Amino acid sequence: MLRLGWLVLAIAFAAGFAGSVMVIGLDRQVRERFDGTRFRVPSRVYSAPAILYPGLEWEQFGLRNALQRLGYREAPSAKGLPRGQYAWSRGRVRVHLRAFDHPARPEAARDIEILLRGSRIADIRELPRGRSVGAVLLEPESIGAYYGPAREQRELLRLEDVPRHMIDAVLAVEDQRFDTHRGIDFRRIGGALLANLRAGRVAQGGSTLTQQLVKNFFLTPERTLRRKLREAAMALIVEARYDKDAILEAYLNEIYLGQRGSTAVHGVGEAARLYFGKEAKRLTVAEAGLIAAIIQSPNGISPYRDEERAVARRNLVLELMRDQGRIDDETFESAKAERLRLATVTPDRGDARYFLDLLHRQLTEVYTGEQLTEEGLRIYSTLDRRLQRIAATSLSEGLAEIEKRRPSVKEEDPARRLQGCIVVLRPQTGELLALVGGRDYGVSQFDRCSQARRQPGSVFKPFVYIAALEPRGGGPRITLASLLDDSPLSVDTREGKWRPRNFDGKFNGPVSVREALERSLNVPTVRLAIDVGPRQVVDVARRLGIESRLPAVPSLALGTAEVSPLELARAYATLASGGVRPETQAIEDVVDRAGTVLARRELHFERVLDAGTAFLATSLLEGVATRGTAAALRSGGLRGPIAAKTGTTDHERDLWFVGFTPDLVAVVWVGFDEPRSVGMSSSQGALPIWRRFVEESSGGRVRGVFPRPAEIERAEIAPSSGAIALRGCPEEPRPEYFLPGTLPSTFCPDGDAPGAPEIHRRFLRWLRDNL
Repeated sequence: MLRLGWLVLAIAFAAGFAGSVMVIGLDRQVRERFDGTRFRVPSRVYSAPAILYPGLEWEQFGLRNALQRLGYREAPSAKGLPRGQYAWSRGRVRVHLRAFDHPARPEAARDIEILLRGSRIADIRELPRGRSVGAVLLEPESIGAYYGPAREQRELLRLEDVPRHMIDAVLAVEDQRFDTHRGIDFRRIGGALLANLRAGRVAQGGSTLTQQLVKNFFLTPERTLRRKLREAAMALIVEARYDKDAILEAYLNEIYLGQRGSTAVHGVGEAARLYFGKEAKRLTVAEAGLIAAIIQSPNGISPYRDEERAVARRNLVLELMRDQGRIDDETFESAKAERLRLATVTPDRGDARYFLDLLHRQLTEVYTGEQLTEEGLRIYSTLDRRLQRIAATSLSEGLAEIEKRRPSVKEEDPARRLQGCIVVLRPQTGELLALVGGRDYGVSQFDRCSQARRQPGSVFKPFVYIAALEPRGGGPRITLASLLDDSPLSVDTREGKWRPRNFDGKFNGPVSVREALERSLNVPTVRLAIDVGPRQVVDVARRLGIESRLPAVPSLALGTAEVSPLELARAYATLASGGVRPETQAIEDVVDRAGTVLARRELHFERVLDAGTAFLATSLLEGVATRGTAAALRSGGLRGPIAAKTGTTDHERDLWFVGFTPDLVAVVWVGFDEPRSVGMSSSQGALPIWRRFVEESSGGRVRGVFPRPAEIERAEIAPSSGAIALRGCPEEPRPEYFLPGTLPSTFCPDGDAPGAPEIHRRFLRWLRDNL
């Protein structure tokens, strides 16, 4: 018996010791997670403010959708319009704009009337005086937040910033005895057990608010006895360590309340914006009741999915609030009668997440991860939200169209599907306006615009022509009137003889510079690169903005080195801005919680190419878009100045399209992550995506011009010879542009031709001597 007693005592001691160790471990886990999360304020990222001005095509801009995304509500009448609402009537829109803080462009609240004429804004007037204003800014849109590694959106609130009726709604339905229990409510457990026995299924939960918080903070969603025991133990520890206000504040910020696309929404602050487009402190009793109602099943009871079910559960919450004395009968009746007015939620295609990742990589060069996830920075970006949505849609629909036309490239495995990316810059400033790094961020977070390196094919060729056109030392190697040799070529390489061929396998003899680039002929381009020197081609590419490794070999002319789409966008932006290379910018301002500006975007430019050569290159690329491999751009009626280049690599593994207008440059890439044939050329695959994007963003008409530098000369030439065309030239002349001092020294008709008048021959000899 003595031995048995000692055995029982030893077992009890061991169990007590093991239990103590477990409790100590759980206590440390609770403190580390709870203290580390309660006061962590994520940094929030905003788009650039949208501008409204007379002349803007409001339908193309998507004015109504923009207001709805910003949480503005449509009112039935413009009379007495409160802030944050708008009223639409025939030919006019009245909007009571909210004030917003912006480090560079803050705006006060203002009541405006927008007059519409057809598809354009005719005038904007500030009320009540009716004074016309040149432009107004809409507040920046929140596009995401940095809150640890998970894809979550939340706005952390202090308890004093949450309205009392929001707190009461949650307590009424989730934990009415929260103020009196110590983490576990045995009455609730007993009631849930009886309800479940009567229903024959799990119809009701017995967890307290503290247990729910513990489950979200520390535990997996598995339903096992061991997990429930850990949950109960940790709930007791939380209640022993922290006061009720701290627990309630953490719960209101942590609770899961739905999805915006593939992004989880946590906390009542973010839920208020998602469902009602407003701050939590402005929620009505009915709106608070709805948010509390969907805690049980945020996706199943979502008012966007099942409005009737959501309203029924909201009314149940309101009844509980009344029955528990949290609201009176009058408030209950008023809230129950309140019509559900949800904010318009546009589907989140995940279209900004690649941009957010690139922005994060830039920010971590200056700020630590803890600063970005804990210090509540406000980051104002260059993202144009409208262009971003158009880019995402254009890419998604374009890739689907390719798969429809080529069923053989369609893959069922999402990880092996056809991929693509699109990046858009403002060439004058380098601002990153839009970036979609792949087909589905949820499947692959790899950004093909900034992280991938692929052979660019023929979109690299313009760098060869720029190297030959640029005046260096004794002048340029060619002019736009020059003829290039498209005949069989053999090049000695380390691997042996290399014989470049054109896409169609044919040779064309002498061809003009324009024809060579417009038809994307390989042989004359390689011959030109050899003549100029591959090192000179590398130098041009480097100056324009290509940073990847570029071997100085003849095959470089055909785009055999690997580069990123973002590099190409910057290089072509340098052409679009007249030879001035911009620094790619994604950040405008960074502001801390106190409103102090920590960082402000500084524009950095460098002239790397003379304006005349940049204009000649742009003119060549305009010809590609008008007559060459990119001529299909115009098939849908797209008008205005466009310079572009197609690029297709060997075996059609990479499809490229790079183009620019006076206001933007966009690069499209299409291919597989594991390279294999797409089964079509870039003009069939990448071009339609680019065209779709520009048509949608411009309304089918590109505005502006590519300005011609004053020193550029213009002359009529004979296309077959490049000679200056005079009266009597048998060929149809075409206009051409020249750098100063590079006009052709030959003429059509030739003054030495038989039968030419003597005065004609003398005049031409004088021209030759003096040009």
